[in-house]
Amino acid sequence: MARRPLPRILSKGSTHLARSRELARTAADGATDVLHPLITITRGLRRLAAAGRRKWADTPKDRRGSLFLLGASVILVVALVPYGPLLALIGLMAAAAWQGREHSAPKSKVPEEAQIKRLQALYEALVPYFTAVEATAPLYVHGGDWRTAFPAYDFDDSGRLRHLEILYPAYFTDGEAESRARIEQVVHAKSGRGREYLFDWDEEGNHLTVRVLAPLPTGIATQRFVTAPGETVLGFTDPTHVQRTLPLAHGGKQLDVPPVVWRTGVRSTEPHLLVVGEPGSGTTTLLRSIALQTLRYGDVVIVEGGGTGDYACLTGRDGVLAVECGLAGTLASLEWAAHETERRLIAANRARQAGHAPPEDTRRPLWILLDRPGALGHVAAADRGRDPQSLLQVPLRHGRPANVTVVVAEQFDGLDTLSEAVLQHTRARVVLGPASPEQLKDVLGTRPRSTPAVDVPPGRGYARLGTGPVHRLQVPATPDPYDDATPESHRQAVLDLLPPRTAPADTVAADADPEPPKTDARPEGTEAVPAKAAVAES
Repeated sequence: MARRPLPRILSKGSTHLARSRELARTAADGATDVLHPLITITRGLRRLAAAGRRKWADTPKDRRGSLFLLGASVILVVALVPYGPLLALIGLMAAAAWQGREHSAPKSKVPEEAQIKRLQALYEALVPYFTAVEATAPLYVHGGDWRTAFPAYDFDDSGRLRHLEILYPAYFTDGEAESRARIEQVVHAKSGRGREYLFDWDEEGNHLTVRVLAPLPTGIATQRFVTAPGETVLGFTDPTHVQRTLPLAHGGKQLDVPPVVWRTGVRSTEPHLLVVGEPGSGTTTLLRSIALQTLRYGDVVIVEGGGTGDYACLTGRDGVLAVECGLAGTLASLEWAAHETERRLIAANRARQAGHAPPEDTRRPLWILLDRPGALGHVAAADRGRDPQSLLQVPLRHGRPANVTVVVAEQFDGLDTLSEAVLQHTRARVVLGPASPEQLKDVLGTRPRSTPAVDVPPGRGYARLGTGPVHRLQVPATPDPYDDATPESHRQAVLDLLPPRTAPADTVAADADPEPPKTDARPEGTEAVPAKAAVAES
């Protein structure tokens, strides 16, 4: 069958169409060359705006006001300077041109043979946990391709995993703590021990992100923290878990470190604290740090069950009501604290009924710090006396409206000696030192999202306030200044925070001049005031 000839418009006009298309392409290329500076500047302005939005979102809320004030002052200065707006516009265009330049596409990183073997081994180790017999198209099979399960990964200079994203099937029970713990244990073992890994589970997207955590700063000495009344700094944590930073001095430099702040007072949801750890883990250091912070606004009663004299530096200081090491003194101090709690409740209740504010003496915080009360409980049981912990029921149960806070520190082997009232009312928990996952779950109520470190420095552990998340914690260095092994810088830091000593009246009278003056300048009819009474009146 003979072919019909094409229409003239298609047979002879193809040459014109090709020329028109070539002219349009040439014109577009020319326009792109002409408008290339404008396109570059526009792209740079967009990138600068995106960077500014990210900077504003990453700035803590308590620092956004100062950042906004700084930006407004810079704009005002530029507006008042001669030729300031013109120079600022030229600088902005230059910065936009620099940011908008085209970057060469980065070369795709091809994993080395050792890295491929490590990823394949991790994939094979996860097959028994992420596979099911009923699955039609399983994501994890023996001998499968690990690239389908690990969409992103990164290795450090030593060849170990630094960041890894894992996809898992939807039928995996990621809502159960036991199932998560098994996966975290496998990933920790196959990725390399000796480091702390953070596991971020996305249950909605069936996605697990694993990354290596940087070590927390150690050796930061205690100092006067920038906090409000009722706020106590327990230690420092990761910047991704809190929205606040504290300015600190460390090693001659100023640092902004994210803290773990524990809030106490009338409106606190976690008014009491329990600290647990092994010997030498830093529980006494944490209690000493809390005492130094609370003495700025309140009074402290310290009970030392171990009898090691770690709180001798606080004896006789202003605001320290008692430092007890014996059973008799502990019972007397705790009984007074119970009566004081009841007195504050009654006084505040009467003031509210009369329509007045609570008295000033009921609003001053009272802290009761007990270090190893189980040891005193053993002594009381041997003497068939009263357990000191039985006197804590009133401060623990009614301490929040009376501004009374109880902090108990105990070792793991003495947890069974703690009373039911202590375990029930101490909703803020801290675990220091090496601890197994079972011990962390028993004390904190849940497992932490990160794996524990192999070498645990003193004062290192985890903290959980109520039902909140578990934070990694590093307690500030607050050693005993009377210990010979204490570094001089840390000793001086503690001594600078100690309140002045409150000298008893007997001591002042004894130091006075024993020989009274021979001339009596008192008016007639007045009697001499005894030395102790004179000191009391002064």
